[in-house]
Amino acid sequence: MKNIFTLFVVFVALVTKSFGQTKVSGVVLDNSKQPIPYANVVFKGSNTGVVSNEDGRFYIESPDNYTELVVSFVGFPDKTVKLPQLVNYDFKVILTEGNTLKEVKIFAGKTSKKNNPALDILRKIWERRRKNGLKMFKQYQYEKYEKVEFDMNTIDSAFMKSKIFKGMEFVFKNIDTSKVTGKTYLPIFINESLSDFYGDNENKRTKEVLKANKNSGLGSGDGVNMFIKDLYNDYDIYDNYLQLFDKSFTSPLSRTGIDVYNYVLADTAVIDNKLCYNIVFYPRRKNELTFKGDFWVNDTTFAIKKINMAITKSANINWVKDIYLEQEYEVLNDSVFLPTRDYMMSDFALRKKEESKGVYGKRTTLYRNFKFDEKKPDKFYKQEVNYIDNEVYAKSDEYWNENRFENLNKDEQKIYKMIDTLKTVKKFKQLYSLVSILGSGYIEIPKYHLDYGPIFSTVGYNEVEGVRLRAGARTYFGPNDLWRIQGYTAYGFEDNKFKYGASGKWMIDKKNRIIISGGNRRDVEQIGASLTTTNDVLGRSYASSGLFSTGANGKLTNINLSTLAAEIEPVKNVIFQLGFSYRTLESASDTFKLDYFTDATQTTTKSNVTQSELNVQVELTPKKKTIGYGVERREVDNPYSRIFVNYSQGFKGFINSDFSYQKVQLYYKQPVIIGAIGRSNFTVELGKTFGQIPLGLMSVVPGNQTLFIIDNTFNNLNFYEFVADQYATFIWEHNFQGKLFARVPGLRKLNLREIIGVKGVYGTVSDENNFINASGLLYQAPEKPYWEYSAGVGNIFKVFRLDFAWRGNYRDVPGTNNFTIKGSFGFYF
Repeated sequence: MKNIFTLFVVFVALVTKSFGQTKVSGVVLDNSKQPIPYANVVFKGSNTGVVSNEDGRFYIESPDNYTELVVSFVGFPDKTVKLPQLVNYDFKVILTEGNTLKEVKIFAGKTSKKNNPALDILRKIWERRRKNGLKMFKQYQYEKYEKVEFDMNTIDSAFMKSKIFKGMEFVFKNIDTSKVTGKTYLPIFINESLSDFYGDNENKRTKEVLKANKNSGLGSGDGVNMFIKDLYNDYDIYDNYLQLFDKSFTSPLSRTGIDVYNYVLADTAVIDNKLCYNIVFYPRRKNELTFKGDFWVNDTTFAIKKINMAITKSANINWVKDIYLEQEYEVLNDSVFLPTRDYMMSDFALRKKEESKGVYGKRTTLYRNFKFDEKKPDKFYKQEVNYIDNEVYAKSDEYWNENRFENLNKDEQKIYKMIDTLKTVKKFKQLYSLVSILGSGYIEIPKYHLDYGPIFSTVGYNEVEGVRLRAGARTYFGPNDLWRIQGYTAYGFEDNKFKYGASGKWMIDKKNRIIISGGNRRDVEQIGASLTTTNDVLGRSYASSGLFSTGANGKLTNINLSTLAAEIEPVKNVIFQLGFSYRTLESASDTFKLDYFTDATQTTTKSNVTQSELNVQVELTPKKKTIGYGVERREVDNPYSRIFVNYSQGFKGFINSDFSYQKVQLYYKQPVIIGAIGRSNFTVELGKTFGQIPLGLMSVVPGNQTLFIIDNTFNNLNFYEFVADQYATFIWEHNFQGKLFARVPGLRKLNLREIIGVKGVYGTVSDENNFINASGLLYQAPEKPYWEYSAGVGNIFKVFRLDFAWRGNYRDVPGTNNFTIKGSFGFYF
């Protein structure tokens, strides 16, 4: 994420152009000049309104001319104020308690849960929520137009005159003013798409067929594409929780909304010949994932006609200063309200200060031409595995002019020309390259279609190699490359040896994603850093060469691994893979051995393992969303479960292989979103090996002797502390996302997040495998299940997490830790 913020914050603009007819930015105060948060501000005689923020500040805009504002809040009489002019800044509205309200009990702006007409209306909405709109029909379809745009915002003249913009001043000719925040902005990216959407409520199936897509701006590389993926997540305001930027926000229409929102019946009005109620809502407490805003609801169907909502400044979310959502519905007949417009705007910034510079991410979705109860055959809804239609991306300007649901404004039209010009400016290209490096970890070399990196793996350390330097590269023609080759070389200054690895993959069939791959790696590795087998020939755990570790670790292995694999995805998110691997293993340290007996009398030993292996893998990832159609795709940040099954067969005698065995493994991960109290992740791994195998082929329970958190490892175990030939592990981790700390005065403003977890493992070693063990390492299996538990604090300074882990048992093992502290860095919302 850091690359995008850095790039977008660097480019800013100052000039303001006014296209709306009436604009007011100001603050709502009480008699003592204290700000009034969540006051309702409306142009008199209209349905255009906003809700002030936690500091009482507001911005309201309309294309029409208005001369008066109406401001209201619980405990105060409504106040109508004259506007001196059409454009007003720093406008102050002072509310005074009226005499008629002296008998009313007011407590910190909170509304009563009893005898509140707004809550009576809310309960009616709950009763009809599944009987409104598209849910009323068996089947439905419509046309959809979507526009995603990014704009730089909040610029001052001193920043615009900075030397960094020399040669790029022309970009500031295209700025505008946001109708939501009143800030100046400069459009820099736009993506448009047209599609047909189909749904079947009986079978709970949906399908979207893309008809046209047009892209312009800074979107050709990985950075922007990775950043905007969250804006593609859909949401339904009738759901109890809305998933935005990996967070669960409580919807104002949620059945649990009464516990976290205040509701006020503010007004009634006739909209499209239908009487509607206006309800204002705002949070009961700070620092929770909630919204402020208002909605209009019909008085008979209790269907939402229009809703506007924005997150509060204190919400526990990083890098996002504002999120604004707006949805509008049209009346089809007396009882059916259908969506016509969906608007989402996010203000991304490093800080939440009002004056901080940032980037708007905006998504506008329009709907039209609804049809109902036209049933499609089941096979129609089968998802395309790898949808490719290049004509979709090559539609003419004439096509777009005829088929857009609404015209682009003049600033959006200029993006296409501006970005083409900007990409020719040398200084801009240098800045963009720097940002891309920080975001992807690779240095682009466009001339040769190569990326150098990843740069974050350049330096490493372990006891065998000492200080380790690594250099690598990959081919890169674009995000949808059908083939890719990558490789690396490394050198250890302690063992004075070069290591290397190379791999390639090629998608030979686009429709079913048939991919062939292969590679070879010769390196020093910490085997047993994970339990479940994969065919990633270049995959190397941080445990193998982490710069920071605890305790001695000489249990490293020289590995020479070659792989060849083919995979197919016949059904969306179901992958079958057939692979073959050939490896040799030998100890890389004088203090560690992989020796095993080769005869029944235990008199002859061998110190290295040579092994060929055939494996069949099946991976299921339901609800996984991806972007792109190349040999490597990007994942949309959407929680999904993962089921992975692997069967391996070792062949003794084939290419001098030493052992014959069968191995079965299962990996299952299930995320569970528990509404307002956060998200849990459950992970289970099962495995069993049939046949006689030495230490080098055993399942090593993954320990973690680094100072950092590594997924699916045990924080308090040393490497090789437990080995097994059959095992079962269970890991549970829950992130409360700040729900508990938000209720603790003093901690509330820090926006810390609480994480708890439990891990356990059970395993055994067979007598036949114990019999051939000559490594000097006494096999210890967790026949009495080992477990540990942890508590952590995340979001420290927005990027750091600390976990505190304790052993639940096996606390008397020499040379081990009963308590450890692990940390991690990351940029998370």
